[in-house]
Amino acid sequence: MKLFILYQTDNWKSKASRICFGVFDTRAKANESAKWQELSNSNSKVVVLEITLNIFEEI
Repeated sequence: MKLFILYQTDNWKSKASRICFGVFDTRAKANESAKWQELSNSNSKVVVLEITLNIFEEI
């Protein structure tokens, strides 16, 4: 099963600046939530990472 993690980050999309805003079952729901919360602006970007459930790995 695939899950999608929604992050807000800086313009350079560095891992150190990531803030998690939720876990979703579809990419469309993650993007819709990011738009509704207005997470993307001139100083920040949105990153949606696809992960597989029940697999141990570095994100």
